[in-house]
Amino acid sequence: QVQLVESGGGLVQAGGSLRLSCAASGRTFSRYTMGWFRQAPGKEREFVAGISWSGGSTYFADDAKGRFSISRDNAKNTVYLQMNSLKPEDTAVYYCAGGSHSSPWVLGAYNDWGQGTQVTVSS
Repeated sequence: QVQLVESGGGLVQAGGSLRLSCAASGRTFSRYTMGWFRQAPGKEREFVAGISWSGGSTYFADDAKGRFSISRDNAKNTVYLQMNSLKPEDTAVYYCAGGSHSSPWVLGAYNDWGQGTQVTVSS
């Protein structure tokens, strides 16, 4: 099992950028597929981006393509989500998740979840 702690959320104006970090504890992080999901008020949790254990493969929701990037540093047990050109509709709680699987876009495939970090984009 891996414990996950997100940071880097906050309030930003539309068009701005934020970088979220997810720090992991546990020996299996380097073998985990990692993902970022988000949940806006009244909506279901949805996939944003995912990255394979090696970092060699990345995956993005259509709305995130071209604006967001995901990376990981296995030496630091950390995964990052760089968000650029933010829109008000990106406002949500962002969650980091990890699991031993090869389906980064599937919410149910993840074993471990962080508590989330709030991202608010003002217009």
